[in-house]
Amino acid sequence: MVRQKDGVWWMAAIELPKEPQAGEETTKGKRRSTAKPVVCLPKGLVDAGEPPLDAALREVLEETGIVASLVTKLADIKYVYVRKWGDCERVFKIVSFYLLRYESGRIDNVTDEMRVEVACARWLPLGEAPKLLAYRGEKQVARQALEYLQRHEL
Repeated sequence: MVRQKDGVWWMAAIELPKEPQAGEETTKGKRRSTAKPVVCLPKGLVDAGEPPLDAALREVLEETGIVASLVTKLADIKYVYVRKWGDCERVFKIVSFYLLRYESGRIDNVTDEMRVEVACARWLPLGEAPKLLAYRGEKQVARQALEYLQRHEL
């Protein structure tokens, strides 16, 4: 999800809640993680019967507080991960990434319930996003978004 302000393109990103590491210091009985924050793009599961674009728009709203509209589909990223919970099963996942344009809302205006998934939402300069995002596929998607915006008038 992007917006242009003062001639600069910005991309909405989220910071995941920190998971305390073994042996980390505590504050008032709670562990405080010193690990580097994980910055990534909003994403989530497609509900039964929900079109992927609708899921993307919903997830962006839930995780960032921003209402967006479609510009174009950028990519499908495919990968495998091992669940860290329950059965520790290997999961094959396909994530569809769309270039979305800001319509309204205020970044990080999310519900308290969403704070389990999102520590904060913030704007990143799109040109710097590939260096700031944590995941290789998302870095590539940020590059694709910038290339698209350089070639097309929005």
